[in-house]
Amino acid sequence: MDTPVIETLSAKVPTPSHVPPEAVFDFDMYLDPALLEDPHARVRDLLNTAPPVFWTPRNGGHWVVIGHQENYLVSRDTETFSSSAPAAYAAAMLAQLPPDQGHIPLPTPINMDPPEHTKYRLPLQSAFSPKAMMARKDEVRALANELIDKVIAQGHCDFMPDIAEPLPVQVFLKMMGLPLERSAEFRGLVHEFMAPVVSPLDILGRMRKVADSMKAEINDRRINPKDDLLSLLWRSEIDGKPMTFETMEDFGVLLFIAGLDTVINGMGFGVRHLASNPELQNKLRANPKLIPEAAEELLRRYTFTVPSRRLAKDAEFAGWTMKEDERLMIFLPAADLDTREFPDPEVFDLNRENKVHIAFGAGPHRCLGSHLARIELQIIYEQMLARLPEFRLDTAKPIKFHAGNIIAIDSLPIRWD
Repeated sequence: MDTPVIETLSAKVPTPSHVPPEAVFDFDMYLDPALLEDPHARVRDLLNTAPPVFWTPRNGGHWVVIGHQENYLVSRDTETFSSSAPAAYAAAMLAQLPPDQGHIPLPTPINMDPPEHTKYRLPLQSAFSPKAMMARKDEVRALANELIDKVIAQGHCDFMPDIAEPLPVQVFLKMMGLPLERSAEFRGLVHEFMAPVVSPLDILGRMRKVADSMKAEINDRRINPKDDLLSLLWRSEIDGKPMTFETMEDFGVLLFIAGLDTVINGMGFGVRHLASNPELQNKLRANPKLIPEAAEELLRRYTFTVPSRRLAKDAEFAGWTMKEDERLMIFLPAADLDTREFPDPEVFDLNRENKVHIAFGAGPHRCLGSHLARIELQIIYEQMLARLPEFRLDTAKPIKFHAGNIIAIDSLPIRWD
């Protein structure tokens, strides 16, 4: 008789004949109860009990890569592990849409492989260069202080909706050239985008909604350029060809997803760790120059993104036979907790010799916004530690997580009264 825990998981599918029993491990990356209770503790348990690469019968059946070396190899081998959707799947999805649907915005170039990926990534490279992002430090710091000002006197807050979420939303609006008075609207879109997915069509609908929210500004910048990212992209070319409105929508969706959801959760896990470790807070307050090193170790300790891939062809990998069009998840949170790469990986160690994490991925799809993310993370830690007295978790209120392609914190109540 199944236990209530099993009943909360997605349905199992039959194991394919080419997958041996020793390659199978039952893990639901969306609904696993232990993952939702304490994500990275469950990740460490996976590394102790599952093979470095395994097949799970949950969520339609797919491969999961948890080993560090294996994650690195998959991320760099785009000929075997593709970022594009299967042609038959894409065609079936489009067939379900209304005939007058028009362009379906996709997060370009995340959904492409080289050489097309390289052509579409190029216009974004200069906009997100280290120099361009360093020029935004004062702006990010001012926004961080504004948000802290709103909660400092009350002695407590829910860090996620009060600080972690609005900061990158406002940075995103300023970069894109979207009006700051629409901040509440874009925060609503963040919540909608992060909600559980009912069907693939659900995802397409959300992407269309994000693109629609920028439609007027995208159109305006074509004829009225300003000093913002939309105007810069309109001046760009793709493989020698002028920019199109459809590609502008695709870029907008990419920047929304990558620029908001990702760094929000990086901040959440970092502040959760600081709130649990007053001695670390004191050490960083006494020597703020250590904060960049602390931010890197926090990214390694609490990596949170789970990119997906598709088998572009039949392959042998990590001792298993994989078939064309099978799905594979690059479980980066596990890669950065692999004992084969990091001694005592569950320990936060400011003096760790090897902090070279892959929280931002590896290979051609390495996160384009990593420079901005690092600035936002370091500044929020700097200002929280400089402006607030010792803060701690609010034990009267639970921390809430959700899981999937992002291991995320929904609510993080903290106190400093």
